[in-house]
Amino acid sequence: MLNPNHTTSERWLTGSQETRFYTRTYAPSTSPKAVIVFFHGFAEHVGRYAHIHPVFAERGVAMFTFDQRGFGRTALDTEYKSKASAWGRTGWTDQLEDVNWAIGVAKKEFPGIPVFIMGQSMGGGEVLSFATTKDQRYTETVASLAGVIATSPLIEQTTPTSKLVRRLGAKAAIINPYKVISAAVESSHLSHNAAANEAHAKDPLIRQSGSLRGEKLLTDGCNNWPNKPVLFLHGTDDKVTSYKATQRFHDLIRAENKKIILYPDQYHELHNETPEIRQQYVNDIVSFVGVHILSTSTAGVKP
Repeated sequence: MLNPNHTTSERWLTGSQETRFYTRTYAPSTSPKAVIVFFHGFAEHVGRYAHIHPVFAERGVAMFTFDQRGFGRTALDTEYKSKASAWGRTGWTDQLEDVNWAIGVAKKEFPGIPVFIMGQSMGGGEVLSFATTKDQRYTETVASLAGVIATSPLIEQTTPTSKLVRRLGAKAAIINPYKVISAAVESSHLSHNAAANEAHAKDPLIRQSGSLRGEKLLTDGCNNWPNKPVLFLHGTDDKVTSYKATQRFHDLIRAENKKIILYPDQYHELHNETPEIRQQYVNDIVSFVGVHILSTSTAGVKP
């Protein structure tokens, strides 16, 4: 898709475990100053970001993203998906492999350009987990990153399920790791944008369910933070993930360059809030990227 200020491309790429992933790339019309590898939230897909990701490209920051394993077109497209792909068929170990693969794709597509990883909700938990993983297979990849961005990350739920239910779920996951269970999220809890909430409720690529292994809450990751800049964005009225947990994680990690921005009274999906909030969301991220670009260039991103 052509636009005077950016290009959009859609491709099916073979990733880890020979899985075929539906991907989108938003690139500036000129060479990007940075590239963000983006990871969407639980039970959704990258099409829900088609209104916001081009804005980053127009500001000089490329975006590479994809429907994650077990979700969106990667799981449901009858023509192009892998035979083994199915809704909710995912796991934490699988997802970290996919994060590593996606970063590799971005590096190949934009050689020599600083790479940031960014995640929303479940995706936010993923990028934080990837940055703090002790798995040595990913050490080199983590070291190569320019920074990490977590928006409304899943560290804890705003209203957590009981410890008993979580314990039973963990045991059930060992027996049947890909069993699909109900995981409903009220669309009205996502943002103050009624149209966006209604679109979520009617979206054929969204199902209110997932596998037992689909999410893992962070516990001791704060002790393993690498020497990487990190930005947290969270609304204080988020009814899905806890902004207080995000604040605690921010406070506990030993990072030279860390920043948290709380959006008073905002819900879970800052990118779907009012135009003013969406603009602030973009500005905060682009500003962070501009400050932490690992490049000999002093031009930075477009203001």
